[in-house]
Amino acid sequence: MKAIGIILAGGNNEGRLGVLTDHRAAAALPIGSCYRAIDFTLSNMSNSGIGKVAVLTQYNARSLRDHLISSKWWDFGRKQGGLFVFTPFTSNTESNWFRGTADSIYQNMSFLMRSNEEYVIITSGDSIYKMDYRQILERHIEKGADITVVYQRMDGKDLSKFGILQLDGQERVLDFEEKPERPQTNAASLGIYVISRKLLINLLNQVVPEGRYGLVKDILVRFCRTLKIYGYEFNGYWNAIGAGTATYFATNMDFLRKDIRDTFVNEYPYIATKPKDEPPAKYNAGAEVTDSIVGSGTIFNGKVEHSVIFRRVHVEEGAVVRNSIVMEGCYIGRGCVVENAILDKEVHLSDGQRVIGVSSVEPAVIKKETKL
Repeated sequence: MKAIGIILAGGNNEGRLGVLTDHRAAAALPIGSCYRAIDFTLSNMSNSGIGKVAVLTQYNARSLRDHLISSKWWDFGRKQGGLFVFTPFTSNTESNWFRGTADSIYQNMSFLMRSNEEYVIITSGDSIYKMDYRQILERHIEKGADITVVYQRMDGKDLSKFGILQLDGQERVLDFEEKPERPQTNAASLGIYVISRKLLINLLNQVVPEGRYGLVKDILVRFCRTLKIYGYEFNGYWNAIGAGTATYFATNMDFLRKDIRDTFVNEYPYIATKPKDEPPAKYNAGAEVTDSIVGSGTIFNGKVEHSVIFRRVHVEEGAVVRNSIVMEGCYIGRGCVVENAILDKEVHLSDGQRVIGVSSVEPAVIKKETKL
């Protein structure tokens, strides 16, 4: 494919995910019992024939870098192209922290300058979806667009958290409002853009030296009426977990739906991840597990209902886990009750503990390595 990819994975999501992102980037958050959030975008890139991808990281990047240390799982372990992970530049004399999405690309301009591909696909690293970017690029070329913005018509969501597009009958963008209080349409940007490499370089060289650092505000919104910006409607499953704890919870629970699970797991092309060499889950006598997905190496002695259980979890006798997300390495003692909750990695609940959230919208969240 005649395009390179850029994945923006450096945001801290302004605290919307609370303790879940105290020690990791949103793009590194566990999803669906075995994935990380960034796996979906990386797989989309690879499955679309993009062989050269840059991941731009910043906040709490260690977990993300550990996950990406071997790129072969997404078929980026190659002589030509490959996966590149960039962080802010630091030295004894200066520290250039990324000041925005446009600035993060600008500070890694050498990636663009040394590439020969004509186009750039820019995406975020914390969205869960399956997409063939080739179809968007074909439409981009067909329309003669300067920039193409992927959008979805949304109902029932808080549109004030999205960039909102106004389009004409030909899907040309007439106006772009970033997180408006009163959205004029329900066409919400998904944070996926197609642009020519040379145009991106020219725009970055224009806006960043002026002290403008945002890709949306300082390029898309600013040049909306002077550049040919078109929309591309996407009708498949899409969720951005960085929107908040409730969205993260709901996205994981969506994997309990067969249609969603099949989209990512059973329908080619598949979503790839870094595998773990561990034994299968073990269900001892008395264990009862229903309507749940389970990671490898987990041992069940108690009861689990409608939950997402990651690898190496231990649920003791008499314990009940219901409508919850339990991450890697958690221990749930005898007689514990966990309901409407998110247990981060390595949480240890001693016998008889109760962790009960208000609802799926307001789950209880227990931070990493907590011992109760």
